[in-house]
Amino acid sequence: MLSLRDLFLRRKKRNRSALRKKANGRLRLSVFRSSKHIYAQIIDDLRGFTMIAASTLDVELNGKLKTGADSSAAMMVGKLIAERAIKVGITKIVFDRGGYIYHGRIKALADAARKNGLLF
Repeated sequence: MLSLRDLFLRRKKRNRSALRKKANGRLRLSVFRSSKHIYAQIIDDLRGFTMIAASTLDVELNGKLKTGADSSAAMMVGKLIAERAIKVGITKIVFDRGGYIYHGRIKALADAARKNGLLF
């Protein structure tokens, strides 16, 4: 029987392979969620390079967040990553939720990024 971690990694791999087929050279917004914080980064898979990153640990969000582990913190990170991407000239991306279910903090981050100008 597979462990929960093995099932998570299988879901993550399946999601990434589907994204590569649909991406058409677009950059990827990857999300990592821990029990205390949430992280997002825009990655160029062709060059293997992280272009932009944002998290609840950023200096710009210091003092604005009660905790880094709730939906309001995820919304702030989504807004921050979208603002940084627009500043550099990135508008079209693909959203990589990893192995996480599109719900809660993951959904809040994606909705905030869309609301602030990213298209995916």
